[in-house]
Amino acid sequence: MSDETRPWWRPRKRRAIAIVTLGALIVGLVLWGQRDTSPVGHFVSSEAKDEFVSTYDAAMARLPSPDETHDIRTSHGIVRVYRFAADNDSAPPLVLLPGRSSSTPLWSDNLPSLLKHRSVYTIDMLGEPGMSVQDKPITGDEDSAQWLHELLAQLPEDQVHLVGLSFGGWSAVNLLRHHPEKIASATLVEPVFVFGNLSLNAIIRSIPASVRWLPKSSRDAFASWTAGGADIKDTPEARLIESGMQGYALKLPVPSLIGPEAVSDLNVPLYAIVAGDSPMHDPEEIATAAQDSIGKSNVSVYKGASHAINGEHPDQLADDIASFVEQHDP
Repeated sequence: MSDETRPWWRPRKRRAIAIVTLGALIVGLVLWGQRDTSPVGHFVSSEAKDEFVSTYDAAMARLPSPDETHDIRTSHGIVRVYRFAADNDSAPPLVLLPGRSSSTPLWSDNLPSLLKHRSVYTIDMLGEPGMSVQDKPITGDEDSAQWLHELLAQLPEDQVHLVGLSFGGWSAVNLLRHHPEKIASATLVEPVFVFGNLSLNAIIRSIPASVRWLPKSSRDAFASWTAGGADIKDTPEARLIESGMQGYALKLPVPSLIGPEAVSDLNVPLYAIVAGDSPMHDPEEIATAAQDSIGKSNVSVYKGASHAINGEHPDQLADDIASFVEQHDP
């Protein structure tokens, strides 16, 4: 085919592919430069762990007191789980799955409003900075689903409703693809790697934030960017994220893009909440892909919200999640 007859979009498409490939190469080189020999996630020193635990405890003090605390054995490690009881304790509970480098204290803005509707379990994800302890490598999507499935199987309730934030949305859908048992529904709040890829800008900006030995300002700049340019306040939650990113070495596989077609094949009710001003991806494209996959009525777009949507709209999120899960209680 001559240059004159070649479709106009092909050169642009090739450039986009080349840019994304370059971004992946840069990320790979950064991670290679930080390599160590441990096959599991770990704190880089005893001092780093002590600092994290101290910061974690201070952040936990801002939450309602958990009614139960459990350390549950799975095939890939011991997982810390908290249970917060609501007055309506007979309804199937919510199980909250946080984003990358996050743990239970990051739900501080959400627990009070969610507990008005039903009881809540929070999980410190295995392989992330938190109170869970990974002791076996997680090598792919099936491993990521397996330990979570084993954990949920040990909860006493017959069914639960998943709520996944950011990367937690990917974790929820990945679980449903491999082990949908016991899941009554899943709410995906600003999910990544589910309906589409991250934006190129997000990939590039995340590189300095992922390098532990770079100054704190690099991570603060990325966090501020994901939150729509908001100032990063010196809160226990912000200090906890910083402590985890600097002091904990992640040993998790890069998640695979699930894609809208795979999502549409799932038989569990899904609800997606997209931030209208999220810089992590193209919100319009993500919302359209979600609507095509799970139906327009099961997708909400919060206009003006950033990727930090859970802290910006906690009450609206709680009400929308409660309305959805009530429709799918057994």
